[in-house]
Amino acid sequence: MTKLVLASASPRRQQLLAQISIAPDEIKPADIDETPRSNESPRVYAERLGVEKAAAVHTPGQYTIAGDTVVALGRRILPKAETDEEVRDCLNLISGRAHHVMTSVCVMAPGGEIAKRLSDTRVSVKRLSDAEIDAYIESGEGIGKAGGYAIQGLFGAHIRQISGSYTGVMGLPVFETAQLLTGLGYRL
Repeated sequence: MTKLVLASASPRRQQLLAQISIAPDEIKPADIDETPRSNESPRVYAERLGVEKAAAVHTPGQYTIAGDTVVALGRRILPKAETDEEVRDCLNLISGRAHHVMTSVCVMAPGGEIAKRLSDTRVSVKRLSDAEIDAYIESGEGIGKAGGYAIQGLFGAHIRQISGSYTGVMGLPVFETAQLLTGLGYRL
């Protein structure tokens, strides 16, 4: 079987691949500049990063999977929260509102063919009290997460509704990933 490389160190992406019986042969995080370009829309930004991450680690003869998750309020791209204050800022912005989580997935085939998709999920969050935000920050779950939260954890109690892909919000839309892989000849 042809080698499969995941261009991400995310344990969530590994878990999501395991859901569809895929265990990457190698985990090789892409080291690219993830700075959004001037006036770049969240959709274009997510798609671009997925392709750039795949290209950064791909070598001929292997399958490469890469992706990127962007949390957006309109055209505003929320950061991957690295501090408690960034988590607080993100949660205050999405409190009582709907936002979009866009996750791109890009698959490169052994011959260099590229297939990509974008999962766009609308997520509605209840109005959060200061105490709820403080408690979530104290949990530490929002650190390192796009938009400052993880839907699969404690924050799930604050999600009123989603329209789209739950696994896409987690970081890798498994339906789209499976379709791209099989379309490029990978046997699940």
